[in-house]
Amino acid sequence: MDLARPRPPRALISLVPLVDVLLIMLVFFMVTSTYLDLDMIPAVERQAEDAAPAPAPPPQRALLLIRLAPDGRAYLRGAAQSEADLRAALAAHVAADPAAQVVVLAAPRATVQALVSLTDAASAAGVARLRVLRTDAAAEGAP
Repeated sequence: MDLARPRPPRALISLVPLVDVLLIMLVFFMVTSTYLDLDMIPAVERQAEDAAPAPAPPPQRALLLIRLAPDGRAYLRGAAQSEADLRAALAAHVAADPAAQVVVLAAPRATVQALVSLTDAASAAGVARLRVLRTDAAAEGAP
């Protein structure tokens, strides 16, 4: 006499519902998506290689770096500058190239008043392209 119960048959996992769901999702995404109109992107046809020489690279603009120390002093080329000397250097820099860029490397602990005074001096000298960058705390002690 066999007292063990017969094991129920294992349920088979059918992939048909999964495929149905994936097809429905595919149709849904195809209907709701937008397609790019590649004709709206202007394209220039390729010319012969010897037809035109390559354009000359744009001229390098002069870049002036000014470091603003935590004590509020401005350093230009490693030397501390007074406000009058800094204004004269900025005016000479703008006179040499009106489109030149001035970058101020401000220390994290520099006062806002020192930064405002420096930007006022640059604006009075006629600097049109001024960028202010904050340096990291590790370089704060070096001038």
